[in-house]
Amino acid sequence: MRPMHPVSLLRLTAVSALIALCAPATAASGAASDGGHRRPCVSSRLPDSGPARDVLRIAEQAKREMDLKSVILRVTVDGREVITTALGESMTGVPAEPAMHFRNGNVAISYMGTTLLRLVDEGKVGLDDPVGRWLRDLPHGLGNRITLRMLGASTSGLVDYVTSPGFSDTVSADPFRQWTAEELVAISTSKPLWYEPGTNWSYSHANFVLLGAALEKITGTPLDVLLRQKVMGPLGLRETSNSSTPDIPTPVLHAFTADRGTYEESSFWNPSWTTAPGAVQTTDICDLARSAAGIGSGELLSPSAYQELLNPGTVGLGHATKTCPATVCIANTEATHYGMGLLVLNDWISQHPLFFGYTAAQAYLPAKDLAIAVSTTKGRNTPDGHTAQTITQRIAAALVPGHPIPDFG
Repeated sequence: MRPMHPVSLLRLTAVSALIALCAPATAASGAASDGGHRRPCVSSRLPDSGPARDVLRIAEQAKREMDLKSVILRVTVDGREVITTALGESMTGVPAEPAMHFRNGNVAISYMGTTLLRLVDEGKVGLDDPVGRWLRDLPHGLGNRITLRMLGASTSGLVDYVTSPGFSDTVSADPFRQWTAEELVAISTSKPLWYEPGTNWSYSHANFVLLGAALEKITGTPLDVLLRQKVMGPLGLRETSNSSTPDIPTPVLHAFTADRGTYEESSFWNPSWTTAPGAVQTTDICDLARSAAGIGSGELLSPSAYQELLNPGTVGLGHATKTCPATVCIANTEATHYGMGLLVLNDWISQHPLFFGYTAAQAYLPAKDLAIAVSTTKGRNTPDGHTAQTITQRIAAALVPGHPIPDFG
């Protein structure tokens, strides 16, 4: 998810040293324990020193500096916990806890990308198959011009309905509205393409609404069930789930925002406009850290599919044209580019969703098997911007200073 701005819209040099200072496997572990039962997602022991203490200090400072209502985070190395903690409140007088659920937004898009690549590994589809093979009602011959690769890599040229004139105002006026996939896609397909499909790069939420619909048609399986079968189940993400309503499973991390001019609760504003039905998900911090490692390592993919995950042909794309400004057609370089439903930022594989009052970030460094997951909620005076990603970047700078996480674009 991207911000709706029109509405408002440390240190370690060796992984061995980090592992040595990791907390032993505790109740906060997100991995399965004996008998296949996942341990509860709870705070680790308060660290006195070492990298865990460094991470805690970063979070505490950021919370004060950015007036955040809550910060929840988890860091692992080789799947072992460095720290899991929660600072601040969910609501007034209700402490934030690691087990609280929050919206994971475009993290689910990375699950769709991995699911598509698993289907390629199984020989059921090819990345360059035209999407019209399954979605026959796309107008203007788009079904024959846009491929599965273009949807997953966001190179279709489709206008992003989220940034279309009036969309933000409509969402702001009625944040509880239930949007349909047909309504959302129609906004994008009613406008001229930014460029000929496959020749440039621009982010469009419509790509992933269509990709979700195509995955359902290809497999004959509802998207929420398919993502559970192909990604969440194999990775043990038991606290990650889709909802067809704006509800969030308990315990809930509540969110607040001043996007409409007054500081108000936004926890249950309807996220149906954000991505494909069946991929509108909530999660907890332990699942988010496990997801960072599972998706970022290509654990579920063949070596060739993993390479497509990291670069499905986007490197070198992204350039301004007469019809597409540089703020839309963003340059994709070796250092920072879009993969198959995720971001590659130097040595890190990342996603960082944002939705009215919530921000989250997951980042994975394959060279160190280091996963960072952060979730934040806004206080009354929190500045605009992606606070969870900022905290993630600061943690990375402290733990692995030779591997900074840059911004994209």
